Amino acid sequence: MVRRVAAMVVLLGAVTPTAARSAEALPPSQVLTFPQALEFARAHKPELAAARASLLASKDLASADRARWLPTFTGTAQLLGGTTNNTTGSYVGVAGFDNPRVSATTARTPDNAVLSPRATSLVGIGVHQEVFSFGRISAQVAADDLRAEAESSAERGVEVVVDYDVEETYFAVHTAKAVLAAAERAYQRAIVHRDQARAGVAAGMRRPIELTRAEATVARYDLERVHARQGIAAAQTVFAAALGAPSANLDAADTPPALGELPALDHELAEAARRNPEIVRATAVARAQEKQTRAIAAETNPNLMATGAVSVNAGGADPSSGAAPSGSGFLPSVPNWDVGLVLAWPLFDATVDHRADQSRDLEARARADRDAVAQRIATAVRQAYVDVVSARDALEVLHRSVDAAVANDTQASARFEEGMSNAVELADAEELRAEAEIQLAQGEFELARARAALGRAVAEDLHHE
Repeated sequence: MVRRVAAMVVLLGAVTPTAARSAEALPPSQVLTFPQALEFARAHKPELAAARASLLASKDLASADRARWLPTFTGTAQLLGGTTNNTTGSYVGVAGFDNPRVSATTARTPDNAVLSPRATSLVGIGVHQEVFSFGRISAQVAADDLRAEAESSAERGVEVVVDYDVEETYFAVHTAKAVLAAAERAYQRAIVHRDQARAGVAAGMRRPIELTRAEATVARYDLERVHARQGIAAAQTVFAAALGAPSANLDAADTPPALGELPALDHELAEAARRNPEIVRATAVARAQEKQTRAIAAETNPNLMATGAVSVNAGGADPSSGAAPSGSGFLPSVPNWDVGLVLAWPLFDATVDHRADQSRDLEARARADRDAVAQRIATAVRQAYVDVVSARDALEVLHRSVDAAVANDTQASARFEEGMSNAVELADAEELRAEAEIQLAQGEFELARARAALGRAVAEDLHHE
């Protein structure tokens, strides 16, 4: 019977992440209260560290898109060789229409154009400042903010799992200790009964077989104590893993946290729909995809930008008027500056249309995923609620079973002491009592575990105080 508890603890450990290789701030005694265990796990679990890093990356992405409202500065130094056949007009380069500016040289026609190259040099700094994006930037920022919200919910989801792993394993340690206590009590009672049987045999009032039966009972409960200690060691190892601690046998101090009252099922379903991180995240992902569709569609909107530059340049071609600067175009020395407004409008881009169509398809999938998550969580809440009610009802029966088994064992012990029963009857009563006490410890753990599963599904907060 004790081995069943050890197996239960090992099974619990099979679904608990491996402990981290390094951790700090463990108390010297290696014994943690429940608030200390929660605090330590939240500070040292690698899963939480990864979730926090993902959240920071999402926030940084949103900040990067917001930074598109800040001015950008570009420096350039150029040395070009090319033809210098000029015509009147000045212009600012726009993405998708790049063309080097030609300084004032003699205007030429195709008939008298000169195709031999001349050197041109330029050093300058330019600035661009977004003036009005017609919704391009704001749509992308809105999508990024919702992705960051989804990552925040994902981090909260990992925290909920970590918290309730800590609670389950904390209860498991106390359950293993309760099983050991039951085995110890059974062992001590068996020793008393063995001594009574030995005295009876010595006095000629009992048969030797009753002493051998009593000795066998003592050995049996001694073995149960060994198994119970093994169960405690396994539970402590799983507890340490749930905290992300390098120690192989952290111990749980004081008593487990109180379970509290069980709210109504409708209340729990409503709370899960509002608080469960998986539902919140799926909702944010669906909304983010909707915003992403708008951001993609906004790429074909106009864009109004202010531009400015200061530069010095020189060209090696013969100017149409005035003297040519020294250096034959290799020494930039002629200053210039300019400011202006540039309106760019991508009138048609088929790739944008197709990307928007793909994003709408992803919207539909995200909404379906959200509905599937909500349905799964609602089912988990209902199942956990049923398990809690069932475990609570079973616990009432187990308490009555222990009371009856204790009364039966007391009567059997009295009858044995008075010589009215034999060792077989006494051993049966003792086994019934030990089994009932261990089942009670298991029942308390099953109730705690079911309550933890419900709390995990609803994402209830576990308080440190």
